[in-house]
Amino acid sequence: MVIKSIVPVSYKGMYKIQPEEGSAFYTRNFYLSSIKIEFIEPGTEFTGETEDELLDSGLCAAVEFKAVQYLARAEQCRFKLLQKLIQKGYEKKYADCALSYLESVNYLSDARFSRAWLNGRKINHYEGSSKLISELMSRGISKEVACAAVDDFFEENDELDFCCKAYQKFCKNGKSDEKLIQSLLNSGFSYKMIKEAKKIVLQTQ
Repeated sequence: MVIKSIVPVSYKGMYKIQPEEGSAFYTRNFYLSSIKIEFIEPGTEFTGETEDELLDSGLCAAVEFKAVQYLARAEQCRFKLLQKLIQKGYEKKYADCALSYLESVNYLSDARFSRAWLNGRKINHYEGSSKLISELMSRGISKEVACAAVDDFFEENDELDFCCKAYQKFCKNGKSDEKLIQSLLNSGFSYKMIKEAKKIVLQTQ
């Protein structure tokens, strides 16, 4: 491959490369190991492994552009975003590389996704810590990140209040006694908190 031109684009750190033959592609230093953007000039020729490396970097950049489209719509977690990209036909190794770059610049963040998901979840659901942690982990969030996010969430929201509201909701749905308690346990509340919520709800009736 002989380089015809290389120019920076408005997207920070990205360069557009036009070979003498074939289609133009994009790259950035993050996707290169033995080659540096600074040393790529018109007329430079790449063969063998260095040519493969340059072409692979272009595939990583292509995945990055698609991932950014998803992230522009809403916060994403790495695991689910990786699945979406693979379903779109991108190879896992290139998708992993692109997502690592996006994480390095904090454009992709499991912690930030977790906070956004929890704040959205509370609109229609009243759930306790264990259920919320489990839900986040089912989305590929690590236990450490999930626990930290839920702890932060319940510093701003009263878990006992959630339990009281869930208790009232299940009562309205006709559940009582053992079924009601089991439903609350399944919603992630501890037995101790359920007893406390029951006491508060009965006092207000």
